[in-house]
Amino acid sequence: MADAHKLEIFRGLVKFKSNTQKIWGVLILLSIITAVEVVLGIYKPAWGASMVLGMKLLNWIFIILTIVKAYYITWDFMHMRDELPGLRRAVVWTAIFLICYLVFILLQEGGYVFDVYDRGFIKRDF
Repeated sequence: MADAHKLEIFRGLVKFKSNTQKIWGVLILLSIITAVEVVLGIYKPAWGASMVLGMKLLNWIFIILTIVKAYYITWDFMHMRDELPGLRRAVVWTAIFLICYLVFILLQEGGYVFDVYDRGFIKRDF
């Protein structure tokens, strides 16, 4: 682990003078992302109802914004940026794989349950 923490976010585009400023900067970033999610959830714009890969566009936006928030929490607050590349890859790749797997399973099972309630019993051959 490195001796000093890096005091920048967005790959060095925004730099801070102290750890306290960096914590507040990341907190503001996460708050903005959360505010966008809340506003989209309350207003549910019409353009978000279009279907993309079997799910509404608005749902995909929520999933992506949640992953971005999880990334920044892990990267900055858990100090993953200061760790060795092998450990970073092991943590990040495992999380990405599990998140993708979870999304796939939820879409498959959710679609099946919806079809059962919508049309009655359905047999699927995988």
